[in-house]
Amino acid sequence: MTPDRRAAYLDALGIDWYRPKTAARVAPGAPVIDVVTESSIAANAPAPVTPRPADSMPAEAPPNDWPQLRSMVATCKRCTLGATRTQPVFGVGNEAATLMIVGEAPGGEEDRLGEPFVGRAGQLLDAMLSAIGLDRSDVFIANILKCRPPNNRDPQVDEIAACRGYLEQQIAMVSPRLLLAVGRIAAHALLGVSDPLGRLRGRVHETEKWAAPVIVTYHPAYLLRTPSQKARSWQDLKDVRRVLQGQ
Repeated sequence: MTPDRRAAYLDALGIDWYRPKTAARVAPGAPVIDVVTESSIAANAPAPVTPRPADSMPAEAPPNDWPQLRSMVATCKRCTLGATRTQPVFGVGNEAATLMIVGEAPGGEEDRLGEPFVGRAGQLLDAMLSAIGLDRSDVFIANILKCRPPNNRDPQVDEIAACRGYLEQQIAMVSPRLLLAVGRIAAHALLGVSDPLGRLRGRVHETEKWAAPVIVTYHPAYLLRTPSQKARSWQDLKDVRRVLQGQ
């Protein structure tokens, strides 16, 4: 990645940074941010961690059979959302990724296109990944729910429970080294807690449920509404990079 391209991604996040041997522009009171290096995350990462078998996987789905799981999601009637969606949003990306990103539920654009994190929030997520040397194609992205709730309301408890087995099987099949929960609802679903998101971010969570650790950060849509939190999100991204590099 060229220095100019890296700078553009960091600017999209609203992060002040230093150019080597060049005077930096730092806003008064802004934190000093490390320059993103060109070192390969994959080359320095430890061996992948195999997740524990999920106890609520759909029993009828053969292990590691992505077409079968996609078919099950496409025809799912486990809750009422299957009747109101345009199409399911299964997930996208590298099916053997070291980083798996878990969001909340599809929105209108996601429902229309059948892909998670599109539109302005998706563009910001792409910039966030690029800032730590990753591309969307390097990771696997999925949501807690595979169908859009009407009017983009929050997922209901029974909907999350009905869809949980699909997500658990995806996690088991991807076998990521790290899970990144994006947004409050995703964090609560992965960690089984109800703490405010602000109390969950800033540390690496080890759980009995997942062999891979979990990091929590803000949803890109929230960052678009509240750009003052982008600096904290950048700290979370540096934690992601550190874990993937085995530091």
